[in-house]
Amino acid sequence: MRRFLSRYLPLVAWLVFISYASSASFNASNTSRIIGPLVLWLFPNTSMETLATIHFITRKIAHFTEYAILGFLAARAFRTSPRPGISRRWFLISATLIIVYALIDEYHQSFVPSRTASVFDSFIDMAGGLTALIFLRKRSTVFADKRGSV
Repeated sequence: MRRFLSRYLPLVAWLVFISYASSASFNASNTSRIIGPLVLWLFPNTSMETLATIHFITRKIAHFTEYAILGFLAARAFRTSPRPGISRRWFLISATLIIVYALIDEYHQSFVPSRTASVFDSFIDMAGGLTALIFLRKRSTVFADKRGSV
């Protein structure tokens, strides 16, 4: 049970965090209260148009990053499963989780009055998660090749 929890609890906790981040607490007007003053403190002569662009890009990077973390946590959980059916298919299971959760997350946002749902954001989410999975798959292949040639 302890190994099960150590494998899956971080994944479930991150899914809960993503759902919380899709709430009104993380809407654009709330995040601009953090990003705007920080940018203006670092670069006091920033125009409002530039500030809006920085805010937009920062939010998109956050989408990519939160799902890249999801990809790492999903791979960690499924690759180390004692069940061969899961551990052999870790990439497919992780990718499916990322894609389905990205779509559900944006659909959920369509019901939050201060948020907007965007398929574009779902694609950014998926790109982040799949990038992490591809990185891990390539990394494990490189390590397997090095072990085989030693």
